[in-house]
Amino acid sequence: MGKIFDLDSPIMRVMNRIADLLILNMITLICCLPVITIGAALTAMHSVLLKMVRNKDSYIFRSYFQSFKQNFRQATALWLIFLAAFLFIGYDLYLIMYSGMQFPKIVVWLLLIVAAALIMISIYAFALEARFVNTVRTTFNNAVILMIAAFPRSLGMLAITLLPVVLLYFSGTIMQLFPLLVMFGISVPGYVCALLYSPVFKKLEPPEEDNITPDDQWTVEEVPEENGAAEEVSAGAAENAPAQAPEAPGEGAPDGGTEQKETI
Repeated sequence: MGKIFDLDSPIMRVMNRIADLLILNMITLICCLPVITIGAALTAMHSVLLKMVRNKDSYIFRSYFQSFKQNFRQATALWLIFLAAFLFIGYDLYLIMYSGMQFPKIVVWLLLIVAAALIMISIYAFALEARFVNTVRTTFNNAVILMIAAFPRSLGMLAITLLPVVLLYFSGTIMQLFPLLVMFGISVPGYVCALLYSPVFKKLEPPEEDNITPDDQWTVEEVPEENGAAEEVSAGAAENAPAQAPEAPGEGAPDGGTEQKETI
């Protein structure tokens, strides 16, 4: 019995992970409430989740708010782009449903497909913003390429992200699932997404060396145009400390001292 409750036992590791995801979900939910901060909140969440899935856990609060602060500007710009796109699609769907006018069904399906693509792109965009340093435009372009290059993973990320909404819709009443969604509705889908995109990100990162910590961030300015591989996408240098970009993912190392998000 003593070994079951040992800190290194599988049961305790699972319990610790559940507790971490609960804390992370609550922090993210609170930071999303002002709406304008949703981009920075999701970026900080992905920063913490990526460390979790790679077993490089750190202090959640410190890691989260460090990323929130460092990425706030660009993450907010990304969020405003996605917000405008979602509002446009939502307004079009509202007109189709309640205007009384007849629209071809293909229009509705196209809008839904575009909305689904935007959700997948947004997941990659905020995760890329959390891990790599690039301009807003480059991050967005890389997210689009990753969504296409790793399409099966992208579909899995879309499904798990929409799962809480689907469950809420079919539950019949919001009160049945509301407590569970408040506790895990953001962090758990995000954790599964991190499990899916982490292997793709690893292909974009230079090999770790003794003098390079796992939390360094990397940048590649241009995305190679090759078909059918996730290696197509650009990756970053140390966050908020731009460095000379290598010519291709996985080549070279940053110049000089890189600023680390956190030392674990």
